[in-house]
Amino acid sequence: MVDTQVRPSDVTKFPIIDAMLEIPREEFVPHRMREAAYVGNNLDLGDGRTMLEPRTLGKMLDALAIEPSDVILDIGCGLGYSTAILAHMADFVVAVEDDAQRVEDAQSNLSGASIDNAAVFEAPLIEGVAKSGPYDAILIQGAVEIVPETILDQLKDGGRIAAIFAEGALGTVKIGHKRAGRVDWRFAFNAGAPLLAGFSKASEFAL
Repeated sequence: MVDTQVRPSDVTKFPIIDAMLEIPREEFVPHRMREAAYVGNNLDLGDGRTMLEPRTLGKMLDALAIEPSDVILDIGCGLGYSTAILAHMADFVVAVEDDAQRVEDAQSNLSGASIDNAAVFEAPLIEGVAKSGPYDAILIQGAVEIVPETILDQLKDGGRIAAIFAEGALGTVKIGHKRAGRVDWRFAFNAGAPLLAGFSKASEFAL
């Protein structure tokens, strides 16, 4: 996976490569999907949720420039794989899931991988986990049309946020940098994922 999907996508930072080599991806997917854990596609976890393909996750982490002292918010962590990768790179990871079973499974998977610098909380994804913030970086695991202020408010000044914006046929990964209370976004690369509940633009009604 690392040699055929991640490194060829210009992801070469040692902490990312080391984490992806260290964390067994197959331990973080539903049992029926273990044989497909390393394919180069998003994996459908059900309920409109997905596990991002290795290339997309690796490039998002590369663009976020995770530091060992960072505290990270992982929104929509699924069964915990992204949280495990982040925990291998950062000081602490706070993950949020909106489904009780996914929260239980993710926490169990993290414990099974002997990861003790991460915690998974159950809450609507658009709420994040404000009580544990503010965060040095935020990673959103799925596509968005907008990022609510409730999430942006949990990012430290000087912090970074990565999200896949649903724009046209291809999604666009953008990295936001927060300065003086404002988040400015820049293009990183193209990638796709299902739209997360609560991250859609309000419908406009016209006669």
